Order: sequence, then C-alpha cells, then structure tokens
Amino acid sequence: MFERIDYEVKRIDGDYAYLQNMENRDEELKCVAMALLPPEIMEGSRVAYEMLQYFMAE
Repeated sequence: MFERIDYEVKRIDGDYAYLQNMENRDEELKCVAMALLPPEIMEGSRVAYEMLQYFMAE
C-alpha cells in the first residue's frame, strides 16, 4: 500500500479537504484533515499520497 496515488482537491470545507482519486473518478471523495496536507493547497490543487505522506504533485 505504499504506491503513489494522485488526487485533486475538489472542495475545502473548514478543517477538511475532499480529494478525488485521479485514476478512479468513480470513487467517493476522500475526506482528509487539512493538517495532513501541504499548507499551500487550494481547491483545484493536485496532491499525491505516498509513503504515508501527502505532497504537492507536479
């Protein structure tokens, strides 16, 4: 489970962001605490999850 997963930030609601899996857009949005995400994210940003960390995707 340490493979990279790319997400797009679809919505930010208070202390949580809702991420959409870029490979499987049919999946339900994933709710993630803002404290776990890079501070510079905004709606429309792309982030990657790998090795138990979120970072800005290129």
